[in-house]
Amino acid sequence: MKPRPQPRPTGNPARPRTGARVAAVQALFQAEQSGESVETVLDQFVRHRLGSLPGQEGFEDGRVEAADVSLFARVLRGAATNPDDLDQVITQHLAQGWALNRLDPVLRAILRAAGGEMRDMGGPPARVVIKEYMDIAHGFFGGEEPRFCNGVLDAMARSFRAEEFARQ
Repeated sequence: MKPRPQPRPTGNPARPRTGARVAAVQALFQAEQSGESVETVLDQFVRHRLGSLPGQEGFEDGRVEAADVSLFARVLRGAATNPDDLDQVITQHLAQGWALNRLDPVLRAILRAAGGEMRDMGGPPARVVIKEYMDIAHGFFGGEEPRFCNGVLDAMARSFRAEEFARQ
């Protein structure tokens, strides 16, 4: 099994909604790599990876000190609901001939978490979701991946939330 991805520390670590999204990306990565169910990984994260421990701060050892647990669970469950449909939407927005399994597994987890959140019509505006996951992508990657991620997220947002973009 691949080691759990660790983002580079960026921004204010005490942003619980961002922490929830970072944890969701890590949990989706873990579920894919281990073959465990999202519910099992969710339970593991809530019990062992979310919140602070004395003497530990930040993302060491996969810990997410500040995380909104209800948002974390909603993002994970959103990505796990009809995952084949979500993967199909992601794949539709990749370059022709690219398969989802060709993407870096962390990038796949970012796209799935964001897609799951964007499908939730009761969630924040699509632009907020894109910005949050772009910050996360920049935390994990230093190359072209964030730019690629931005293009796919924008296309997915226009698919899931066309009405938000029609008002411009």
